[in-house]
Amino acid sequence: MEKIPMTATGHSFLEEELKRRASEERPRIIAAISEARSHGDLSENAEYHAAKEQQSLNEGRIAEIESLLARAEIIDPSKLKGDTITFGATVKLVDEDTDEERTYQIVGEVEADVKSGRISIASPIARALVGKKVGDQVEVSAPGGAKSYEVLDIRFA
Repeated sequence: MEKIPMTATGHSFLEEELKRRASEERPRIIAAISEARSHGDLSENAEYHAAKEQQSLNEGRIAEIESLLARAEIIDPSKLKGDTITFGATVKLVDEDTDEERTYQIVGEVEADVKSGRISIASPIARALVGKKVGDQVEVSAPGGAKSYEVLDIRFA
């Protein structure tokens, strides 16, 4: 079974989603199915079919989260140190074309959210950053074209 790296924060988000889906969504969907079933003929009952589809999606996501949590390898970035970029590092970069500074934390795929500054370890930019040090130039081949960055700071928090 392949381990999935994630931070403690990402792990707790998955646990919260699992708890919400199992204790809130599941009973709500079961009640909706029961209500729709009371309307009679199930073959032409759109409410029933919609509720059954919701149930299928919810149960599928619950199974997916349980699998992710079972295979999780929790890595605490605050216990890491060093001068090279690895999983969990928070990296400050400057775009060499626009002089725009960006800060990213390299996290597991399931917890990545670019808008929040968390990029997946499997993303092109993270793969290009791993192993680099402060002052290194990084060339990233991204779908939007090649980008060039300079590493300004690396920290583990």
